[in-house]
Amino acid sequence: MERTAAPDRVCHGRARRGAAVCTLLLLAASTAGGARAGSEVRPPRLEYSVSTLPNGLRFIVHEDHSTPIVNVQVWYHVGSKNDRPGRTGFAHLFEHMMFKGSKNVEPEQHASLVAGVGGQANAYTTEDVTVFWETVPSQYLPMALWLEADRMATLRIERGVFEREREVVKEERRMRVENQPYGRLPEIVNGYAFSVHPYRHPTIGSMADLEAASVEEVREFYRTFYVPDNATLAIAGDVDSRAAEELVTKYFARIPRPGRAVPRDIPAEPPHTSPRRLTLEESWPLPVVVVAHHVTFDGHPDSYPLHMASKILSDGQNSRIYRKLVYETGIALSAAGISNLSEHPNLFYAFAVVQPGHTTDEAEQALVKELDRLRTEPVSARELTGAKNQLTRDYVLGRETVQQKASVLAQASVLHQGDVGSADAEFDVFQRTTAADIQRVAQTYFAPGSRIVITVTPKPAKGDVK
Repeated sequence: MERTAAPDRVCHGRARRGAAVCTLLLLAASTAGGARAGSEVRPPRLEYSVSTLPNGLRFIVHEDHSTPIVNVQVWYHVGSKNDRPGRTGFAHLFEHMMFKGSKNVEPEQHASLVAGVGGQANAYTTEDVTVFWETVPSQYLPMALWLEADRMATLRIERGVFEREREVVKEERRMRVENQPYGRLPEIVNGYAFSVHPYRHPTIGSMADLEAASVEEVREFYRTFYVPDNATLAIAGDVDSRAAEELVTKYFARIPRPGRAVPRDIPAEPPHTSPRRLTLEESWPLPVVVVAHHVTFDGHPDSYPLHMASKILSDGQNSRIYRKLVYETGIALSAAGISNLSEHPNLFYAFAVVQPGHTTDEAEQALVKELDRLRTEPVSARELTGAKNQLTRDYVLGRETVQQKASVLAQASVLHQGDVGSADAEFDVFQRTTAADIQRVAQTYFAPGSRIVITVTPKPAKGDVK
């Protein structure tokens, strides 16, 4: 009979292996020889402190003394869903402007100062947030905090710099969206699936909107959203929590709280109660079929079974969609599902790039069949355990570094209405999810009456006769 290694022997030499590797070994040991779920061993929780300055800035500190580095992140609760109609791409454009100098820092000097001490700095924008981060040797925490506070309080927005950076963003759009095969697929799907909610607009914006933007509008965007009470600061790494709190107070407390509330007037998407269909042409090499459904928001009780449904449908080459459409039938060259669980209700959509010799109708029928199967049949115990193990893998490997730890804590705070504890509590929610839960949410959200089907076919080459 195969024996399971004792946890203390599996994790002998934990300091050398690292906590994440040790946890994965424990999970493997706990499931060896059977189909038991990874819930038998729970990954360690993150310890942290949370405070708020009088100006409204919230900050989270997590101590991790495993390596002498620290990660600093500032999450501004503004993303592309806050862009005004006709001015899409503002949040992303402003991300670029934050590196263009402040009262005490020259353009591009922020990143060079961080690199000069052996660190890294970058930023990103999503539909819901804009995030700026630095990872530096821990003795340079004061420098990283000063840099972030300086540009929060005294950013320079000059016309010439703004116009040059706008051209950079336009070129980024050409490179990442317009010149990439299938690069426009997400904005086609969102643009058709949403009627009023700004998730219908791409984060990078449109060329026309970028061109129409003015420097004064950019300044107003800064005054409105880049304020202390719209920001969450996360610090993770080789720091003392009390000393970190003193530094945050020193550099950020002097920034005044604005006299007006941050606007949250985002139009809600109305219910979609009838099926819809769109057919169009793009200059793509092969046809694509998309089957989409509106789903709930991240953190809603239904979001956890939806996460697991997405794992079963589309995580890896053994997932239902990939296995059926690519391996077994050869209908698709590529096929997957994308679960967009965000601050507001969003989309789940499955797509297939249709293999030559097959039709878009075949691809649509195959995708619909897999979604309907999830509605009509409970998933097997093996699939349920596999999905839980995949989520456990993501959970563990997604918090190996201090940057990842800061990110999961800040995300929970910003997108879960201040509930930092959800960063750890979600693990137990996933492990309690049942096959009946997955079938229930599939019946709720994947109903045929609300289905959206988009078919994109290649444009005929010049000279071809349709």
